[in-house]
Amino acid sequence: MTDSLDALNNLPLRDDLRGRSPYGAPMLEVPYALNVNENTHPMPTEVVEAVTEGVREAARSLNRYPDRDFTELRSELAAFVGHGLDQNNLWAANGSNEILQQILQVFGGPGRRLMSFVPTYSMYPLLASGTNTEFVAGERAEDFSLSPESAARQVADQQPAITILCSPNNPTGTALDPEVVEAVYDAATSFDGIVVVDEAYAEFARDPDRTALRLLPGRERLIVSRTMSKAFALAGARIGYFAAAPAVVDAIKLVRLPYHLSAVTQATALAALRHRGRLLANVEDIKKQRDRIVEHLRDLGLSPASSDSNFVFFGGVGDSHGLWQDLLEDGVLIRDVGIPGHLRVTAGTEEETTAFLDSLDRHIERRRDLDPAGT
Repeated sequence: MTDSLDALNNLPLRDDLRGRSPYGAPMLEVPYALNVNENTHPMPTEVVEAVTEGVREAARSLNRYPDRDFTELRSELAAFVGHGLDQNNLWAANGSNEILQQILQVFGGPGRRLMSFVPTYSMYPLLASGTNTEFVAGERAEDFSLSPESAARQVADQQPAITILCSPNNPTGTALDPEVVEAVYDAATSFDGIVVVDEAYAEFARDPDRTALRLLPGRERLIVSRTMSKAFALAGARIGYFAAAPAVVDAIKLVRLPYHLSAVTQATALAALRHRGRLLANVEDIKKQRDRIVEHLRDLGLSPASSDSNFVFFGGVGDSHGLWQDLLEDGVLIRDVGIPGHLRVTAGTEEETTAFLDSLDRHIERRRDLDPAGT
């Protein structure tokens, strides 16, 4: 590791990249991997067959470039999200991270700021750095909540070119009230700022109708970003998309790489969207396991957040890294998010959830026996 760091530092890197670490969670071979918010349900056979057939058909013309504007996919996405949107309002890329990167390439850059409210998705500062955009960390309340008044005041004070609101938020799993989005947007309009609502986990919300998609009419500088990695179980396919005014889509075309969305990716996404009923049927089971985790953690005297996502963020843990290690030794990998006293676990299948809860029960009781003051 030291040799590789030395070799890296010997390269003529940009000064702002020196000393940084790449994004990434531990990738370990364990029976129960519940650390990166994947949809752990197996892909339904009929969807596998549909994707296979779609890719087979696409393979016949892989000697040619794909549809550069992927109009068929954008039309299918528009039909899925609804809210009166059409293909001119939709854009897609290789995962929602590339979506956010493209937004930053257009609206960020030297002399401009990106603001988000921490703790939140840890890729935001890295995306800012990669586009020479200054990252400004907004503040949340002590319980990690965010009020309309506080968010709007901070945005007005900092005047960022871009504000990203993560809802449901990662790592806390909590959804924002639409009033927060409206207040931030109103504050940003005074200085022509862009507001992005990152809804990667929207399909798992307890009330999906509270989506920021319904706020798009009349808000030309509002962007709602989503992904097919979570609810659609397509993390390995890397498909993200956003909905916005057509002018925003046209702006993104100024920076997108030529033919950035491969024919294979387009075929995979189309097959999944056309079988969305079968894929999204697992969402209700995931929500059931999520709520089961929340209830169980409360019974243990821990402090889980009221989750609107496919994971649960919980506090009340004395030695969070020690408990993380205990679970790992049982073959259960969850996420140490670096916030003292807190951990995060993905809501998996019933079997995976049971394995996590059984392991947690054992180690919580053992730790309390050793240290009655905490875990």
